[in-house]
Amino acid sequence: MEMNKKERLVAAIENGTVIDHIPAEKTFQVVNLLGLQSLSTPVTIGYNFSSSKVGCKGIIKVSDKFFTDDEISRLSVVAPNIILNIIRDYEVVEKKEVITPDELSGIVKCNNPKCITNNEPMSTIFNVVNKSRGILKCHYCDKEQQMDKVELC
Repeated sequence: MEMNKKERLVAAIENGTVIDHIPAEKTFQVVNLLGLQSLSTPVTIGYNFSSSKVGCKGIIKVSDKFFTDDEISRLSVVAPNIILNIIRDYEVVEKKEVITPDELSGIVKCNNPKCITNNEPMSTIFNVVNKSRGILKCHYCDKEQQMDKVELC
């Protein structure tokens, strides 16, 4: 059976957000980071689609959900080059690029076991000291770490 070229691999949504161009291996980290498993609205997760932009990608469609700037900035830690498409009445009305903020609060763990954030009940704060190389610096202990090797809180 021949597939119609206009037929979509993942069903369209009426209103909500499509998170596109996720590196395939990061798809489920994005799901966890945004807490999508606890939503009551439909969430469609596509995985291992071919992409000219990232090779092999994931795509997530979230019905009736529009993410805050804070939620979007959290995505920059695991997938800094993804695109969010805002959908209204089945049409893309806005495209947002995920941009790494200058400061990340309560998103990643410090890899220094002696850091106060690993020994006291407090939130982490990291300054992004080099966005192009993905270098974060802990606000409390000054330890630097690579963004692509961090552990999420």
